[in-house]
Parts: sequence; C-alpha cells; structure tokens
Amino acid sequence: YLYYTYRSEGNNTLNRVARYRFENDKLIEGKIIVDRIPGAPNHDGGRIKFGPDGFLYITTGDAQEPSLSQDRNSLAGKILRVTRDGNLARGNPFGTRIYSYGHRNPQGITWDNNGRLWSMEHGSSATDELNLIEPGKNYGWPEIRGEQTRTGMVSPVIQSGSQTWAPGGTAFLARSIFFGGLRSETLYEYRINEHKLTEHLKNKYGRIRDVVLGPDGMLYATTSNRDGRGNPRAGDDRILKINPQKLSEL
Repeated sequence: YLYYTYRSEGNNTLNRVARYRFENDKLIEGKIIVDRIPGAPNHDGGRIKFGPDGFLYITTGDAQEPSLSQDRNSLAGKILRVTRDGNLARGNPFGTRIYSYGHRNPQGITWDNNGRLWSMEHGSSATDELNLIEPGKNYGWPEIRGEQTRTGMVSPVIQSGSQTWAPGGTAFLARSIFFGGLRSETLYEYRINEHKLTEHLKNKYGRIRDVVLGPDGMLYATTSNRDGRGNPRAGDDRILKINPQKLSEL
C-alpha cells in the first residue's frame, strides 16, 4: 500500500492511495483505492498503517487551506479509515471514510497496548502535538492549537509549546510512544503512564523522519538529511537500528 502525490488538472496537486501485490521482487496489479485527496507542496499528511481492527488508516494534511480541516465534505486535514479495498470502514462515525477531523498535518500514527490510536501532528511554526484519537472527534485546527481549548474540540495530550519537534513516524513499545523529530533532530519518547517526555540521540544523526518497531523488538529509524532541509553527513541517509533497552547509553 502506497500513499503518493501526483499532479492533475494543471497546477492542482492531489494525493492518492494505491494497492499492489509484491511478487518476485516486483509490484504488480496496481489498483487505486482512495483518490483525489487534496494536496499541496506542504501539509500533505501521507502516513498509512493497518490498525488492530484490520482497517487501513490514512493521514491527510490541510493542503495549506486550513478551512478544509473543518469541512467534513473534504478529505483534507483528516484521518481516514477504510477497508483493504478503499471502501469506508464499518462503524465510521459519519458514514464516510473520515474517522477524525480538524487536523493540520498529522504524521506518525500508532496504537498502544489498549488499542488506542495516537497521532503526531505538525503545528503552526511550533505547538506540535501528540493527540489521542477517537472516532468522530474534532481536533481543532485551525480554530485552536497548543493548549487552547474550545467546546466540542479536543486539545492535545502534550504539545511542544514555543519549540518545534517537526514530528515524523511513530511507534509504540512498552508503554512508551517513540517519535522522530525533523527540525529538532531528536528521537523522542513519551511515557504514557508517567506523562513524561524524554529526548534521545539529540543532534547525533540529524533529521529523524520515521520510527518503526521491528519484529525483533528493536526500533528502526530513518534519517532525512538529504531532503533539502538538512545538512548531509558522510553516509547519509541512514536506517538506524536501536536497542530500546540501551537508549540511555547512546
């Protein structure tokens, strides 16, 4: 399953999700399953993961038009939930593909040991967010951000305040949520039960784009120093294999 950006109808940028079969080291039998997701040079979302319920979750950005995040007729600024064929999933709150809305640019998504969905989100200059996602809830963009509150809207569990995390991919392990930081060049760990955020590997490997949990219990992180916004080093870019039991020593 791939989420990618394409250009259509002149200068109008769009995103889509496509499904392929991987056979003999090739992608075959391609099929577009979700199309015409609004896109832009920035705020494109683009994370896709299967949840514990077997459905595919898709994050979309506001396509640099903040009002679209509050528009439930638009796929922009949302987390979508679909079947393996791209149809709306059973139990979706609005009878559409939309699972939650009011997002600016949600990136990493992961599920904890209780099956709860968490999402990292890029804020406006700062106020990046970690949100606990529930079906049908409005996460406030562009009406509220950071610590702001409003009736009927959900504020983040934690947010970066005046700092910038520029969060990327997210993984859950042993009651902690790990997420990469691009501009901050840090691997973060949020300990759910302790409500504590810890920094790892700060400024050691540059921009950290994605974090996944491998079947061996190790964390795998990718750097993103050759994306035009980083300072490439010898050997960049890399996939880092990290023993979570030894993070304090790194």
